[in-house]
Amino acid sequence: MIFRDATLADLPTIVTMLDDDDLSRGREDASLPLDPRYEMAFADIDRDPNQRLIVAERDGDVIGTMQLSFLPGIAFRGAWRGQIEAVRIAASVRGQGHGAQMIDWAVAECRARGCRMVQLTSMRDRIDAHRFYEKLGWTKSHFGFKLKLEQDQG
Repeated sequence: MIFRDATLADLPTIVTMLDDDDLSRGREDASLPLDPRYEMAFADIDRDPNQRLIVAERDGDVIGTMQLSFLPGIAFRGAWRGQIEAVRIAASVRGQGHGAQMIDWAVAECRARGCRMVQLTSMRDRIDAHRFYEKLGWTKSHFGFKLKLEQDQG
């Protein structure tokens, strides 16, 4: 498996993987042509040196995705943090260890960027994901809160 920065051509596959999940199904729209907001978001991520949209490839097929964000901070004496978000593995290859490889790779990338810690969030109902991260040595350390800001969806 190889990891690389996503290209615009990967976007339909990424959106499909983001939607292929019991808890988020229907939140995304993978129909073609893609909603132009996906391309605008991709362009924003692509031009920001502290953001990386990553895909995992096996035998030429994209089988995983995640976003890495590198966050500067004042706490911990100015330490940088790595944030891992939107981790997905294609349904057809789940349970084969690819997710663990992706997370290990992401942690190594954060280390290489000088991050003092790596963090991620996981929806409260994703019990299997919580077990997965704990098996990899992650600990539940904080409660998270979100406030949705409704905007025009048209």
